[in-house]
Amino acid sequence: MNQFTLRARWVLPMDSPPIEGGYVGVADGKIASVGATNPNAGALTDLGDAVLMPGLVNAHMHLEFSGAGRPLGAAGMSLPEWIRLVIADRKRGNRDAAAGAVAGLRESLAAGVTMIGEIATSVPDGPSRGETVPRTVVFQEAIGFSAGRVESVFADVKQRLYATAEPVGVSPHAPYTVHPRLLMRLVGMARERYLPVAMHLAESREELRLLERGDGPFRELLEERSMWDAEAIPRGSRPLDYLKALAEAPRSLVIHGNYLDAGEIEFVAGHRARMSVVFCPRTHAYFRHEAYPLAAMLKAGVRVALGTDSRASNPDLNLLEEVRLLVKQFPFVSPADALRIATRDGGEALGQGSVSGSLKVGKRADLVAFGIGGQCDEPFEAVLARGKPLKVWIDGRG
Repeated sequence: MNQFTLRARWVLPMDSPPIEGGYVGVADGKIASVGATNPNAGALTDLGDAVLMPGLVNAHMHLEFSGAGRPLGAAGMSLPEWIRLVIADRKRGNRDAAAGAVAGLRESLAAGVTMIGEIATSVPDGPSRGETVPRTVVFQEAIGFSAGRVESVFADVKQRLYATAEPVGVSPHAPYTVHPRLLMRLVGMARERYLPVAMHLAESREELRLLERGDGPFRELLEERSMWDAEAIPRGSRPLDYLKALAEAPRSLVIHGNYLDAGEIEFVAGHRARMSVVFCPRTHAYFRHEAYPLAAMLKAGVRVALGTDSRASNPDLNLLEEVRLLVKQFPFVSPADALRIATRDGGEALGQGSVSGSLKVGKRADLVAFGIGGQCDEPFEAVLARGKPLKVWIDGRG
């Protein structure tokens, strides 16, 4: 049996109070003990002035863009204009999405992330054999707005699902790229195979206009690409119509949700057991969206997780920077609650809460130690103020 024990100035289990001078015992890749006394199991490593906690969970990423040196376009541009740049970037002859994805995994691990919710357009290539990287829940993306493409896109996604390692899910991309019938086919398959579903929804005002009136910048974009189907979206549609479809899945992620109204927020809250929202603070800021309805979501009881989205709209993949911006923009969220959102709540949102997201006996030993540069009385605040990843463990391997 491979056993060892870690000691830190503070241990943050996330689902129980902080432990000063705490110990975490690991055996065969799982957490064997958490407490204030040394379990005397295996070699002891004293991490010194550090905070030991569960690894961060990045609940929404597009790893294919991880090779980008800077975000596409300019801050404040409209989402349809930015999507044109994404389409152009994907056509670059020298683009290596697979290498970018591996780089993104490595960057994420170095930032203390141990689990990722990844939106993929193909069967992902893994890193080199034996390399430790964050575990990934892969959502295979579907794009097919016209009725004529429903069957072919569904068949392609189904094929990719069978070729992708578990855990896996499906991602009907967004209301402006997925025909409602394709959405229902994908949700039906998810229900049959007990798969999670992730969908970009209520992301921009332009999206709401397309749903309500069937016109505007998204229609223009679809017409440019010969994708427009006038019968796809009934006039007067709302994000709520898509939420009702997603609620049929075993588990669903509402990606962004920037413009969910009060009734839609209540709907998500009412389905908390199987539905979560993923907020990407720095991407939200990049597009200069209206104020995020975080207060309304938390008050209603919505489970919120955090994501970095991608380097196409973010300068890096450091999830801790998302946590810092969250606390800065929303002072009513304490550092402790913000870090729980980035660990425990993210794991639950991805359907992995039983094995990750907190330090509890029997869960995987997916851990991160943050150096805090000295003694402190407030470990959560110290992580946000000056925490730097010292070491990361996946299944007890670091």
